[in-house]
Amino acid sequence: MNYLMVAVLGVVQGVAEFLPISSSGHLTLFQHFFNMETPDNLFNILLHFATLIAVCVYYREDILEMILEFFRFLKDLITRTPGRGEPPAARRQILLLIVGTLPLFLVLPIQDYVEQVGNYPAAVSCILILTGFVLFLSDRMARGRKNARNTTLKDALLIGVAQGFATLPGLSRSGSTIAAGMALGLDRKFAVRFSFLLSLPAVLGATLLKVVDVAKEGGVDAALLPKYLLGMVIAGVVGYFSIGLVNLLASKGKFGAFAYYCWIAGALFLVLSLTGWTLVPAAA
Repeated sequence: MNYLMVAVLGVVQGVAEFLPISSSGHLTLFQHFFNMETPDNLFNILLHFATLIAVCVYYREDILEMILEFFRFLKDLITRTPGRGEPPAARRQILLLIVGTLPLFLVLPIQDYVEQVGNYPAAVSCILILTGFVLFLSDRMARGRKNARNTTLKDALLIGVAQGFATLPGLSRSGSTIAAGMALGLDRKFAVRFSFLLSLPAVLGATLLKVVDVAKEGGVDAALLPKYLLGMVIAGVVGYFSIGLVNLLASKGKFGAFAYYCWIAGALFLVLSLTGWTLVPAAA
């Protein structure tokens, strides 16, 4: 794995993780059709971790407020201080994120089978086309007004179900959860924020599980650390600006513009997969 490949995969991860075009699907298709060397598991883990850091930096104020509110909640429990009126928005948001994460536990037993879909480029291409339809419909939904104070637990659970389905390679996690939020009446900006905050426990949990697998495989090759760091920096920086772009486009009702890209890319990769062509020939 050379430095150019590291940089390309870092950019792909940083863009596709947050833009609603499926990072897992793009990494799979790029590696197949450009005859890229398959990166090791640790590299993939670190790229996802870098985008997790990008979310933490972008939404640092929300995350800090939720952390503080969590400790205030513990203090109220210990001191048995009764609640006064409606709970703070940050406290409700914590509960919404917990409920939204629950459906992922149903995916864990079949995760290996879900990941095997990535071995079939034609299937990933078709799922990417499906993502396009999800995005196209999302912009045609009425603008909602729900925020952290009035989004229901049922809303959070249904968004979590959408996130569970989005573990399929080619089905965008951000696109599915944001579209689900819009369909349930969430304010567009809150739908985007909730989607990205909901990714934190999902990505962190997946990272911890895969780190255990890497440790069992024999640990880290120190010679690859510079490449790991380069990939992480690129994925993190590109990811940070991608979050801002998604927020801008969603607020302007242009979120569905990505549908056309998903249709074109999905159709192109589908044709290539069915004909056996590759964009870059394999090395002799």
